[in-house]
Amino acid sequence: MENSLGLLRIHVIRGINLAKRDARSSDPYVLVKMANQKLKTRVVKKNVNPEWNDELTLSIADPNLPIKLEVYDRDTFTRDDKMGDAEFDIKTFVEVVRMRLQKIPSGTIITKIKPTRQNCLAGESPITWENQKVIQHMFLRLRNVECGEIELQLQWIEIPDSRGA
Repeated sequence: MENSLGLLRIHVIRGINLAKRDARSSDPYVLVKMANQKLKTRVVKKNVNPEWNDELTLSIADPNLPIKLEVYDRDTFTRDDKMGDAEFDIKTFVEVVRMRLQKIPSGTIITKIKPTRQNCLAGESPITWENQKVIQHMFLRLRNVECGEIELQLQWIEIPDSRGA
């Protein structure tokens, strides 16, 4: 974790109206990638509205790099089928973290990121200060697929300075 600014906990909450890749349903899971890091949720069997509630943690060295999500349908005998992808950036999120917000009331919305053609947001994504933590809640619209969204929540985790500075 050398050169890391901190840790980003990604709570992969659920999928909404995901594409069917098997006869009647899908067995979806999510891959989260950033630079050379790759993390995966568990597989939820036979469900196009899966609830993962999995927490994945990335070490953040460069907040300018996008975080990419890929959703797949787990198959037993063939290659897993892709069910769409999305990406988001964390530049604004990290800028809010650097503001050192300790003195404001919990539940304060710091900013809202609006959906644009350049991001995969399905709606406004608020960045809030809750219980001494910076939190961002988002719904991502999947690309390269006929339907589907993923609900996420981001939370920043400070790394204690091991050098005592």
